[in-house]
Amino acid sequence: MIIEQVRGQMPLATGPIVKILKQGNGYKVLAIGLKKGAVLKEHKSSVPATLIVTEGSVLYKEHERSVELMRDTDFEIPINVLHSLLALEDSICLLIQG
Repeated sequence: MIIEQVRGQMPLATGPIVKILKQGNGYKVLAIGLKKGAVLKEHKSSVPATLIVTEGSVLYKEHERSVELMRDTDFEIPINVLHSLLALEDSICLLIQG
């Protein structure tokens, strides 16, 4: 239901839609919806994190590299590295932290 809620809010969204899918002792799973052209602003992760693109495609950007992540791609996000995401098309991602 959470992913359907994210998908339903995307047409009117002006920025990222982020909802907690599941959390427990030492981990969190987030659903992130990004409309084409939307940006998840630069930030750092203080815990190990994996981004999984379930729909669409996004551009992961760090200081000196950009990686295009297509549907069904998983990507390890380095700890304490400033990064951002740009939606190349309407996209839904899962972020596993911890």
